[in-house]
Amino acid sequence: MTGSFSSRFPPGLTILALLVVAFLAVFLVIPVGSVFYTAFVNADGSFTLGHFGAFFHQTLLKESFVNSLYVALASTFFASLIAIPLAYLTIRFQFRGALIIQTLGVLPLIMPPFVGAVAMQLLFGRSGSLNLLLDDWFGITVPIMDGLNGIIFVEALHYFPFILMNLTVALRNIDGAMEEAALNLGARGWRLFRRVIFPLALPGYVAGASLVFVKVFDDLGTPLVLGTTNMLAPQAYLRITQVGLDDPLGYVISVIMIAFSILALWLSASVLKGKDYSTLQKGGSSLQQRRLNPMQSVLAYGWIAFVLLLVLSPHFGVLMLSLATVWSYAPLPDGYTLAHYATVFQDSQGMIKNTLLYCGLAAGIDVILGTAIAYLMLRTRMPSRQWLDWIASAALAVPGIVLAIGFMRTFRNLEIPGTDISLTATWFLIMIAYAVRRLPYALRSCVAALQQVNSSLEEAAASLGANKFRTIRRVVIPLMAGGMLAGFVTSFITAAVELSATIMLVTRDSDAPMSYGIYLYMQSASGRGPGAALGVLAVVVVAIGTYVSHIIVERASARQRPVRAPGTAS
Repeated sequence: MTGSFSSRFPPGLTILALLVVAFLAVFLVIPVGSVFYTAFVNADGSFTLGHFGAFFHQTLLKESFVNSLYVALASTFFASLIAIPLAYLTIRFQFRGALIIQTLGVLPLIMPPFVGAVAMQLLFGRSGSLNLLLDDWFGITVPIMDGLNGIIFVEALHYFPFILMNLTVALRNIDGAMEEAALNLGARGWRLFRRVIFPLALPGYVAGASLVFVKVFDDLGTPLVLGTTNMLAPQAYLRITQVGLDDPLGYVISVIMIAFSILALWLSASVLKGKDYSTLQKGGSSLQQRRLNPMQSVLAYGWIAFVLLLVLSPHFGVLMLSLATVWSYAPLPDGYTLAHYATVFQDSQGMIKNTLLYCGLAAGIDVILGTAIAYLMLRTRMPSRQWLDWIASAALAVPGIVLAIGFMRTFRNLEIPGTDISLTATWFLIMIAYAVRRLPYALRSCVAALQQVNSSLEEAAASLGANKFRTIRRVVIPLMAGGMLAGFVTSFITAAVELSATIMLVTRDSDAPMSYGIYLYMQSASGRGPGAALGVLAVVVVAIGTYVSHIIVERASARQRPVRAPGTAS
C-alpha cells in the first residue's frame, strides 16, 4: 500500500504540496484569520459580539454600510445596462468592426478607476465640460458626479467589461437551434431575448455581475479620490490609520466586507444551482447573425457610439489632463504642455521601476503557484487536493485593504533576521499582497491550460524513461506555456492598478509603485497634471504588455498546432 501511494505521489510532489500549503497558510489564511479573531475577541482574549454591536450603534458606520451596499448594487445594475445590449448587438447582428467594438469595451480595465474618477470630474462634474456647455446653451446642469452618483457612474463604466466578456462568451455558446425553435413558435424581439436567449446566457451574466459587485463593494481608491468617506472601505482605512491598528471596529468592518463578498459569490452560484443551461451543438450551430435594416443600423450604431464615447471618456480626459497647462472652469484646457511628463520622468522613475519589479515578481509567483496547484489537483490523488483550489480562489473574496490590515497585524512584530527593520516596513509585503490578491486569475488560466494537455503524453514520456519532474519540465510546462503566460499577464496588469492594499502597506516613498504615486499626485490640484501623466504611462505599459503577450501566445499556439502532411485527408 505504501509503495503504491509513493509511486502515485512521489516525495518531490509531497514537498511541492507542502510549500504551496505553507504559502497559502502564512500569507492568506493566517492574516485573514487574525482579522476575524480580532473582530470577535476582547482585549483579554475572551469571545465577544460587542464590537459588532458597537458598529451598528454608530450612525456613521451604519450609513457607510448602507452606502456601500447601494453603490455596489447600483453600479452592477448600470454596468448591466451597458454590457448586455453591447454584447447582444455585436454577437446577434452583423456589425462592421464588431471585434474593435468589443476590444474598446474592455479598455477601461487597464486604467485604475480612481484615475478615471479625476478625469470624469473634469468632464462631467458640476463645473466640468459637459455641465459648462449645458449651462451655456440651455441653462441647466446634470448632477452626474455629485456624491454617491459620481462613484456609481465611475464604477459602472470601469467594471462593466467583466459582464461584457463573460456574457459575450456565453452568447457565442448558445445553440442556434434553440433560437430557431423559438422563432417557429412565434417568439420575436424582446420576448425571444427575455424567454430564450438571455436565460441560456445567464451563467455568463451572473459570473460577470458577481465580480462587478465584489469589486465595487471593496474599492477604496475611487471614494477617497472623490472625497467620499462614508463607505465601508474608506472607513476601514481611516479607522486603522487614524485610530490605530488595535481598533476593533476596523476589523469588524473588514469582516463585514469579506462576508458580503463571499455572500455575493455564493448567491451567484446558488442562482444557477440545479438548472441546466447546456445546449446540444455548442459552437457548431451558434446564434445566426442577422442583418439590420437601415433604420435599425442607425439606431444601433448611434447607441454603440454613445456608449463607447462614455466608456473611453476617462481615457481622453486623463490624456488631456496630462497635457494641460491649466484646466479649470472651462470645457477644454487653456493650453497644452509636456512639462508634466518631464516631471514624472524626473521624480517618479523609482515608482515605475517598483511597479515593474513588484508586479513582475507577483505574477511570477502566481504562475508558479497556479501551475503547482493545477498539477496537484488534476494529476495526483493527493488527499484534500480540492482544498488548495478553494483556499487559493478565496483570495478573490478578500478585499485588498483587509489583506493589508491582516498583514500589518500578523507581521508587525516580525523583524528581518540580523536587522532592526520590521517586515511591515519593507516592500516585500506589497509584492506578496499583489501575488495573493491575483492568484485566482493565474490559477484559472493554469487549470484551463492543463486540462487541455492529454495525460497520455505524460505516460508516453514516462514509458521512455523520463521521471516525473523531467516529464513536467519537458512536456507539461511547454504545452501549458500559453495559459501560463495568459495568467502572468492577467496578474501583472491587474496588480499594476492595485491601490487598496498598496495605500496601507507603503511606508516609504522610495518603495511606492505607480498606483500609489498617482494617488499622491491626485491629492492636490497642482499635482493632477503629473498624476495624469503617470496614469497615461501606466496605461501604456499595461497595454504594451498585453499586446506583446497576445503575440507570444499566438506564436506559441501556432508552434503547437499539428502540421498536416500534404495530400492527407482532413
